[in-house]
Amino acid sequence: MPTDVPPKTSHHPEATASPSRSADLLSATGPLATRLPGFFARAGQQQMAERIEATLTDAGVFIAESGTGTGKTFAYLVPVLRSGKKTLISSGTRHLQDQIYHRDLPLVRDALGIPVSVALLKGRANYLCRYRLARTAAEGRFASRHQASDFQKLVAWAGRTRRGDIAEVSEIPEDAELWPFVTSTAENCLGGDCPDFDKCCVNAARREALAADVVVVNHHLFFADLALREEGFSQLLPGVEAVVFDEAHQLAEIASVFFGQSLSAHQLNGLCRDVVAEDVREKSGVAGLAEAAGKLEKAVADFRLAFGREPKRDALDKLEDDKAFHHALTELAARLDGLVEALALAAPKGQGLANCHRRALELSERLARIRDATSDYVSWYETTARGFSLYLTPLDISVPFRGRIEGSGKAWVFTSATLAINKSFAHFQKQLGLESAETGLWDSPFDYARNTLLYLPTGLPNPGSPDYTVAVIEAALPVLAASRGRAFLLFTSHRALRLAEELLQGRLDHPLLVQGEAPRSVLLERFRSLGNAVLLGTSSFWEGVDVRGEALSCVIIDKLPFATPDDPVLRARARAMEEAGRSPFADYQLPSAVIALKQGAGRLIRDESDHGVLMLCDPRLLTRGYGKIFLDSLPPMPRTRALVDVERFFKAS
Repeated sequence: MPTDVPPKTSHHPEATASPSRSADLLSATGPLATRLPGFFARAGQQQMAERIEATLTDAGVFIAESGTGTGKTFAYLVPVLRSGKKTLISSGTRHLQDQIYHRDLPLVRDALGIPVSVALLKGRANYLCRYRLARTAAEGRFASRHQASDFQKLVAWAGRTRRGDIAEVSEIPEDAELWPFVTSTAENCLGGDCPDFDKCCVNAARREALAADVVVVNHHLFFADLALREEGFSQLLPGVEAVVFDEAHQLAEIASVFFGQSLSAHQLNGLCRDVVAEDVREKSGVAGLAEAAGKLEKAVADFRLAFGREPKRDALDKLEDDKAFHHALTELAARLDGLVEALALAAPKGQGLANCHRRALELSERLARIRDATSDYVSWYETTARGFSLYLTPLDISVPFRGRIEGSGKAWVFTSATLAINKSFAHFQKQLGLESAETGLWDSPFDYARNTLLYLPTGLPNPGSPDYTVAVIEAALPVLAASRGRAFLLFTSHRALRLAEELLQGRLDHPLLVQGEAPRSVLLERFRSLGNAVLLGTSSFWEGVDVRGEALSCVIIDKLPFATPDDPVLRARARAMEEAGRSPFADYQLPSAVIALKQGAGRLIRDESDHGVLMLCDPRLLTRGYGKIFLDSLPPMPRTRALVDVERFFKAS
């Protein structure tokens, strides 16, 4: 049952009088029950659908937490398809986006017999660029034989694909270095001047979206579109009457990226490579153009070295007194401006060079904005072994986001399994400026009392102890023996994961899989097929992972997932909150950690027949006052501190 009062229905005569309302369609006698094998009616799903139907009718704003197993996807798809409104559905990941488009939408549409048209729209980098494919073929420069072989596979696929969605090419990893050479970005796209414009896969996908009744996108594309419209460029996404955000708990973080600015070594080096290639292709004859690109590449390399060799992440103002850094930054800006000037002379020689000039100018302006950040933003950096990224992030996104919602005339639905903190939506609402939105919370229908056990081990030291991870592994080993593998060990840091890997080598009777040794999708498939494996993961395995059945029967979490205190954005936001008289811990750090823990814990039970043990190692759950907030925000699991209860649970199941 929802925790809040349902809305009045007097304004929605159809919702109360029509036998075909969304709740009835999801009933035990409705078309989904009769036409979809395995479908069964769920009260929470019906109630949620009814609330969303009212929101669509009134063009309101509704926030819904729907526990695992409630069936939230069908709960919003049924009223969306019934409404007849042009609707945008935004998912947290491309994987979920594909699932909604290829599986869930067709199932519901066909079961209801509603002839709506649907479209899938992804970011530009997800589609083949035929111009860049041809250019790469002409240049013929590959880093290895393997890359050259992959390119030939792409050429063959390009000849038969209709959509050009690179997700169709399963044999080439999604993080392969080849993709940037055969896809485009907003920066390097030639637009209407491209010789392959009529065959552009991105434009074809956009045309389908414009004509469709329901369009499935992801959060990154949604906010990229907002950012582009803000800057006066173009509208990527079609105008719609309703927007549904699935996995809405990710919105604040993603919005922060797109309401800010970023600049990377990858972008700058990519610009330099394209300048040289276009200069040769278009035979510009502009003296010093290639030289200017070469000087910028050197400045990029020198700027990376100015941060030191070790990868790090910090606020730019921490380097305020570093003369070598500021010299490198000044040189980078000067060389970028030098390339802008050279390209201004070359731009009339060809569209490719004109496009490079636009990109260089935009990157120069972006660098200036990052350097001259106002008090409403934090400028920070992150370095890798060979590259760097600079960021300008707003401290508060509630005002700009609320500005997009209010007065839009659209219906807005936000849903996830993890939005509330101890039954309250206040944190999520404040983050996005949605304080006046209606809310509804439906608990999972799964029988946690019978099918789960929450284990809080005794004797573990404070998480700040240097031997903490060692103690966690020692406490986990008998649990892994009792569970016969079939476990996720989720860590809050890569350092702890690597130490755990060392500590577990040769001490398990089960296969050990470790994040990073293969793409996530490959690791998950191995985990499922082995049936008794132990998988070590960090942040990317805390959410968006669905392993049903006995293959995953135990989830072990090493620490409460508080953001690292030296995170530059967290520090800046904490300082701003303190100045405003608010508590950074109570108002920001704690709620964010609770949501993250709920996501990690949510990996355990994915189906009504699943059984499992959740082991939370952090002793602060019982020694600190805030521990109760974490525990009360989890599903109602029986708790124990005794290992014998864990062993008994697994023997019984």
